[in-house]
Amino acid sequence: FLEVQGKRLERGLPEVATSQHLVFLGNPGTGKTTIARLLAEMYRAMGLLKRGHLVEVDRAGLVGEYVGMTAIKTDRAVRRALDGVLFIDEAYALARPGHHRGVDFGAEAIETLLKRMEDHRHRLVVIVAGYPRLMHEFLDSNPGLRSRFAREIAFPDYSTDELVAITERFAAQNEYRVTEPAAAELRRIFDRAQRGEGFGNARYARTIFEQ
Repeated sequence: FLEVQGKRLERGLPEVATSQHLVFLGNPGTGKTTIARLLAEMYRAMGLLKRGHLVEVDRAGLVGEYVGMTAIKTDRAVRRALDGVLFIDEAYALARPGHHRGVDFGAEAIETLLKRMEDHRHRLVVIVAGYPRLMHEFLDSNPGLRSRFAREIAFPDYSTDELVAITERFAAQNEYRVTEPAAAELRRIFDRAQRGEGFGNARYARTIFEQ
């Protein structure tokens, strides 16, 4: 679809203006940043983005401590990401003033971001990511937010078999081999692991391998 729109633009035909901004919903360690990086490369290969680089920020990279600083910090992050992807991890923290003492400028960061997303529609893709429950709260926190994002992509927790495969991959990268009894023990460990917002997924598998 995007390639067709690009060809239409080349021939002077009107394009169907669609938003490429995305919401990634998932617990930690489910590959959200990796997929964002791959998407940036894909968009560059298709000619949608000139550079196709990934700029990763969190609340601290967008919100200032004093009046007037937030818009400057958010603008700076957007400028760095132009012609690429701006990946905002734990984006829900922008809309949760109760967790921060004193005056909170998270809402200002959201407003500035929404404006820049519109201003640079052809040069910027924004991906916001975080826990599913908190991200839905974030999207409902501002009337303009949900409509700016084209689609939501869910990143489910890894199954026990997938976690064993991930651990075996860590082992292979470090020139170790997982024996059958070790794989059985890994299965027992991963089966017992408490899934949920605090579960680290691939990060948990890496910790187990390192231990």
